[in-house]
Amino acid sequence: MVDNDLLPLLEHRLKGLYSPLLADVDATMLFTAGGLANWTVEFESGRASVRRGAPPRPTTTVRGRPDVLAAIVSGRMSGVQAFLDGRVVVRGWLALALQLDGLFPSELPDDPTRTYTRSVRAGGIETFYLEAGPVDAPPVVLVHGLGATNASMLPLIPALSQHHRVIAPDLPGHGGTQATSAAHAARFLGDWLIAFVRETCDRPAVLIGNSLGGRTALEAGLNSPDDVAGLVLLCPAVAFRKLRQFVPFVRVVPDEVASIPIRFPRTMALRGLRQMFADQSRLPAAWYEAAVDEFVRIINNRANRLAVFSALRHIYLDEPFGQGGFWDRLPGLRPPALFLWGDRDVLVPPGFSRFVEQALPSARSIVLRDCGHVPQFEHPELTARLVNEFLDALPVPAE
Repeated sequence: MVDNDLLPLLEHRLKGLYSPLLADVDATMLFTAGGLANWTVEFESGRASVRRGAPPRPTTTVRGRPDVLAAIVSGRMSGVQAFLDGRVVVRGWLALALQLDGLFPSELPDDPTRTYTRSVRAGGIETFYLEAGPVDAPPVVLVHGLGATNASMLPLIPALSQHHRVIAPDLPGHGGTQATSAAHAARFLGDWLIAFVRETCDRPAVLIGNSLGGRTALEAGLNSPDDVAGLVLLCPAVAFRKLRQFVPFVRVVPDEVASIPIRFPRTMALRGLRQMFADQSRLPAAWYEAAVDEFVRIINNRANRLAVFSALRHIYLDEPFGQGGFWDRLPGLRPPALFLWGDRDVLVPPGFSRFVEQALPSARSIVLRDCGHVPQFEHPELTARLVNEFLDALPVPAE
């Protein structure tokens, strides 16, 4: 038997394992050390089996050195941290890799950055989420953007989980969370997020959202302030104030138009993803590839595609003014808030910061230099520092 042979490790870890997270999954995961060795985990209706060798078309591939793969499977190393550090490369269904990694018990019980996978029914939707940090610490909920998954919030988890219980769900119709036929407007997503907070947290939580996740967090804070201890909005997808000439046309286009079968070109998705960053070289190529794999998987599935299109359509239709208008409601936001914008964001112009400052003079609004649409990946240390400073400054809730 070669050193760091994964077969006995995987058999030991997966023996008798049945996970409701994988109950409807039929998939194959390849662990590969390149030309050195391959191991396959086959999932069938929630149960897993292991064998040596590679499948012809793995659903997910995890590539790394044999000792690194062995450390992850044995629980001596976090797979999430290994991915962030570049010690493993993940291709294919990224959410499946996260789900399996979170099921491996850690041999380092005192490590607060260890990420586990969970599932809960929130607002009638089976919701997949990641969890890290002390279970009795103040809760922080991370909410990703449109077409992404909770993996896009991974850089914040190690930085925040030292002193907080960090929870990162997948939005409805994204990643491992159930897709529904509901109209994915801000109110729907905000209500789902509050239902999720109430199911998973024993006290009000700080909501940290990027892009659509930021708009979802804002809606939750506006409608249910007693459940929200604070808000950190990373380039939130707030309501358009201009460029609304296409609203009449978009309003009559039903969400169901997205049910038409399409194959989204991978090259187009990769090009669009890269444009979200001010300096594309800041991220390793493996991260772009993993993100595009997950996006293409989601968008090529009819139910998920309907959810993504519905959310995109309602971002544009989000009313800015008048009864129920976002900008007229925003001054009534009660939870403390921190807004971070990117000065080179091609999706959410940084000029929105001045309108937020006018509406919420008590909130802090910062435009980050040389930053695109995803500050937690492009400037992870700065973003984490600003978030932790905000968290430290929040008032201690009364018993």
